[in-house]
Amino acid sequence: LLAACRAKGELLKDQRVAFVGAGSAGCGIAEQIIAEMHSEGLPEPEARSRIFMVDRHGLLVDDMRGLLDFQSALAQPAKKIRDWPTGEKQASDNPGILEVMQQAKPSVLIGVSGQPGLFTEQVIRTMHAGTQRPIVLPLSNPTSRVEAKPKDVLAWTEGAAIVATGSPFDSVKLEGEAPRVIAQCNNSYIFPGIGLGVLAARASRITTNMLIASSRALADCSPLVTGSGTELLPPLDEVPQVSRRIARAVARQAIADGVAMQIPEDALDAAVEGNFWNPVYRPYRRTSF
Repeated sequence: LLAACRAKGELLKDQRVAFVGAGSAGCGIAEQIIAEMHSEGLPEPEARSRIFMVDRHGLLVDDMRGLLDFQSALAQPAKKIRDWPTGEKQASDNPGILEVMQQAKPSVLIGVSGQPGLFTEQVIRTMHAGTQRPIVLPLSNPTSRVEAKPKDVLAWTEGAAIVATGSPFDSVKLEGEAPRVIAQCNNSYIFPGIGLGVLAARASRITTNMLIASSRALADCSPLVTGSGTELLPPLDEVPQVSRRIARAVARQAIADGVAMQIPEDALDAAVEGNFWNPVYRPYRRTSF
């Protein structure tokens, strides 16, 4: 997401983010986005006002019954939503995804619902009407559960959308353009580097700032951001190099956050290399007994 924002020449704090799927995964991602917005200088209450969580009952609002603890902090004020003009409603009379597109005008749409096809043509075109270059992230796995297929999202936005998915998809060929590689948002980009950074710095715990540092380091490696290509994320065969970069950023942040001892930069680099695992494949030798 940070790479997509940078590709637009914007910060995450500039975005309005809608989620479809308000379970633990969606709410966890939302909280991390809020933390990054806050680190970019946005007051936390304002950051929370930019997050719109939609589940099967519609938009989460603070007067809904049965909200879980992790959902309550992400619910929009009901009195603010009542000022929205009448539009699509769920059975509970809470705004649905289409009305959220119409009224909140999000620039980012994230799907973690596990419900295929929720990002309809009408939803995506309505979103695009409110933002020039929408960021659309249908993250549900497997491909049969994805909220929208990348080729459809790009067709419905005339190629303007930045799309990444949770499942692997083939490249999309638009008329008059080279094929677009669809980035797969995969933990393999981040988690090895976080673990390596923790080991290298001997950090006592993982802080929110360390997670933010890892995301920023990955965004620094985006070919679309650096101008070295059109891909949102680097190819998976570059994960070892990306992991080293993330590890250094995480280790430095651990030191800054006081959860690791101060060590010189050259010693930190040596610790990253010393803890890096390189698999060695040996030919199988049959042993007779």
